[in-house]
Amino acid sequence: MTALRGAAVAGCGLAMALAGLRWLRVAQREHYLPGSAGRFALRWWRLDPFNLAGALLAGAGVVLAYWWPAAALVTAVIVAAGPPGLGLRGRSSPLAWTRRLRTLAGVVIALDMIGLVVGVLSGLGPLLAAALAFFVPLLVDLASAITGPFERAAAERHVSRARARLARVAPTVIAITGSYGKTGTKGYVAHLLGGSRTVLASPASFNNRAGLARAVNENLAEGTDVFVAEMGTYRPGEIAELCSWLLPEIAVITAIGPVHLERFGTEERIVEAKAEILEKAPMAVLNIDDPRLAALADGRREAGLGVRRVSAVDPAADVSVLSDDGGIILVVAGVEQARAPAGPHPGNVACAVAVALEAGIPIEEIVRRFGSLPGSPHRLEPGTGPGGFVVLDDTYNANPAGARAALQLLDKLAPAGGRRVVVTPGMVELGPSQRRENALFGRAAAQLADDLVVVGRTNRRALLHGARDRPAERPFDLVLVRHRPEAVAWVRQRLGPGDIVLYENDLPDHYP
Repeated sequence: MTALRGAAVAGCGLAMALAGLRWLRVAQREHYLPGSAGRFALRWWRLDPFNLAGALLAGAGVVLAYWWPAAALVTAVIVAAGPPGLGLRGRSSPLAWTRRLRTLAGVVIALDMIGLVVGVLSGLGPLLAAALAFFVPLLVDLASAITGPFERAAAERHVSRARARLARVAPTVIAITGSYGKTGTKGYVAHLLGGSRTVLASPASFNNRAGLARAVNENLAEGTDVFVAEMGTYRPGEIAELCSWLLPEIAVITAIGPVHLERFGTEERIVEAKAEILEKAPMAVLNIDDPRLAALADGRREAGLGVRRVSAVDPAADVSVLSDDGGIILVVAGVEQARAPAGPHPGNVACAVAVALEAGIPIEEIVRRFGSLPGSPHRLEPGTGPGGFVVLDDTYNANPAGARAALQLLDKLAPAGGRRVVVTPGMVELGPSQRRENALFGRAAAQLADDLVVVGRTNRRALLHGARDRPAERPFDLVLVRHRPEAVAWVRQRLGPGDIVLYENDLPDHYP
């Protein structure tokens, strides 16, 4: 091998290592789903003409390396440095060297080494080295697919331990899923039951197989009466598998929406995946404000299965929590039971009250605790900024229904004559609806707020398109920033007492 060919192979090897750090971080943030690194690579390299030109030049270097080994060095430099904007270490989501990530990295390195050895032995070293560097995201996805079955087998040991602990402690299992509202409903259920029962709720967003098994193994103590399990899903069959060992006695679906639509394809498939939670549950709690959940409720009733219908708009439901001026009203079987200050999402509260009733909590106890329902961190959480302005923190995640509710609360809480600001990167994982939903949100924000601060590039075009559709005579400023800290600094410099800002969603920095 000539010195030039050796330098090309070595340079591409270094580029593979640096690119591997980037795309391993993306894979970790995306829950090691095969295809996620490649999907985000396309987003980043197609982000703007500069990034796209870099990708095309790097690809050309791969092809030309067959005849001209020095071209592989061009690919190596571009891959090592890019895509521009996606850092090696990460600001909001740094790489965590867990056991699973180390395993994944080992498989990626093995694939790289096999490719390099084949290249050297075949005389195609620069070509294959450049190709391996260019396609590191696909190698990470391949490694995720290879390690997936082994990771599931390894997790089975923890699931077996959790199954045994559940059998020994024998708590009532309450399972909660939905496109949104899962975590808030889980907190409301724990609060309503906590006055008379020993309750364990799955912590944070431990809502998958590994997380729920860990929650049981580490936290389910003897004497626990109720285990409240939040269940998420990225693909069909996940919730059914969870319910095969968690065995819910009460199953809840809070809402259906276009969240994770890019993974499921259609909202009908989302309904089917969420409905897996009902298959083994004697009792279901369903929010019938969504006609698809109403249909599921009707089907269970016709089949003679237990169901409680809840609503945030229909007082004739089994349980309804209705918005009223300055508060919410609890109605059970058509009879008003209690009132409380506004704040919690009425539909989620209705689900929690129905669960409490089904769990045998007396209505008097529910009413007593109804007025002290807890808030959820970063979910329309009110506060005060350093300059005395009002802050609405809704950064946990965002969906179309929640974003609309956030704007309504912004309008309601805005002091008279004060400045109104919306800070957002927009909403993600909405599939083909993402551009339209972000444009609608941008339009609604522009009609209500005085300033719209758009963070990042992921939804910038859609948000700006919507924001420009507003009354021309109304003063309004559009502000573009790259990262959330810049938006926070902008807000603190310009807002003071009597002003209000809504932070709607916050994306980790592996998003453009």
